[in-house]
Amino acid sequence: MPGTPAPEAHSTGFQRRTLMRGAALAAAASVPFQALAARTAAAEQARFDFDAGYGPISPVRDQTTGLELLALPRGFEYVSYGWTNDPMDDGAPTPSAHDGMAAFRYGDRVHLVRNHERGAGAAFTAPAYNRAAGGGTTTLVFDPDAGQWLESYGSLGGTIRNCAGGPTPWNTWLTCEETFGTVEGTRHGYIFEVASEGKGDPTPLTAMGRFNHEAIAVDPATGYVYETEDRGDASLYRFRPAVPGQLSKGGTLEALRIGAATYDTRLDGARSYGTVSWVPVGTVDPDADTVRAQAQANGAAVFSRLEGAWYGNGRVYVITTDGGPVRQGQVFELDPATDEFRALYASPAAEVLNNPDNMCVSPRGGLVLCEDGGGLEYVHGLTTDGEIFRFARNNVDLRAGTAGKNVAAADHTGSEWAGSVFEPRNGNWLFVNIQTPGITFAITGPWRQGGL
Repeated sequence: MPGTPAPEAHSTGFQRRTLMRGAALAAAASVPFQALAARTAAAEQARFDFDAGYGPISPVRDQTTGLELLALPRGFEYVSYGWTNDPMDDGAPTPSAHDGMAAFRYGDRVHLVRNHERGAGAAFTAPAYNRAAGGGTTTLVFDPDAGQWLESYGSLGGTIRNCAGGPTPWNTWLTCEETFGTVEGTRHGYIFEVASEGKGDPTPLTAMGRFNHEAIAVDPATGYVYETEDRGDASLYRFRPAVPGQLSKGGTLEALRIGAATYDTRLDGARSYGTVSWVPVGTVDPDADTVRAQAQANGAAVFSRLEGAWYGNGRVYVITTDGGPVRQGQVFELDPATDEFRALYASPAAEVLNNPDNMCVSPRGGLVLCEDGGGLEYVHGLTTDGEIFRFARNNVDLRAGTAGKNVAAADHTGSEWAGSVFEPRNGNWLFVNIQTPGITFAITGPWRQGGL
């Protein structure tokens, strides 16, 4: 889409800041990320031996099934749980299509709320927004000291294509419908709120917009919710609640604008955009899929398939899955205190980073990027020095057996990663999903010797 000329890219690295390390890892407030504007694809591919201190990856046996489901660096181990069709503690089978996820600490337990990106069909749990919709969320409980999974149950049903979402500072999960349409006369395309202990609220938060939602990130200083949209001509949104922390009371939906008029970011590499502004959207619960068109008519910027979002390091990070010069993904960073915005990283080739989707921020400051591309699928780390590396590979080839699990005995190594999130108190465990056949993993190891 035509627009105003882009701001000039910085020719040197951005100013470094101090990264707080030590016991209070979650208190890290500022990280020295550097943009990689000058690197070529060849230069990046030649650096596949970079491992951010962890060493090369190789297959590791699951402590639950004994199968070599993941390839990880030496010293890392994991335990799987919540496979599709495993019985949950409420008596229902675990639903399929594991996707976005967040973790919350309750004393010596971690509660995780997990999305299921399912379509039409019977609701798998109550409460349900629409009994004819098969998506929703489940909740899992983990003991990080013992390294044991304890419990799982359905927490919200009757929604459609629950892809990502995000945690809130008030300890809830916002689950997002990646759809726009109706199922048996019921409108979908909304955000719902789910308690991190107990059940979700089946009432849609209509003031936050009806569109192809992907993920959210909340600025704890203001309570503003930043929302991504998975469309080829997406906008990036900000919801200003009337009452911070009480989203059901409504608020104002806005979209990010770069410069004085609509600007297209879809082919941009790493660069700074300076200070951005926010424009009104207009009708937020339309009959047609027009929210982004309304926003862009008011000057909102255009993005290519905005996917993951996360708050960390005092910043909001968002990802496009197929933006950038070679259409393999971009990572953007927003300072919500100043509205300074930049493209932090753009993949130079599929061999380096292939269509990132879900993401999170490590308590030590690095970014975790989950691939949803083609071929072998990796979890990547992006260090605070701007170095990208492969941390994990999907090794779920079940053609030789499923260890008694009720899933297809097939090669699933091409399935996407999703739902990455660290245990929130000390960051000793990384939780992550593989969408098909639907497995959740808890991974631990020597995090502090590397970039995550």
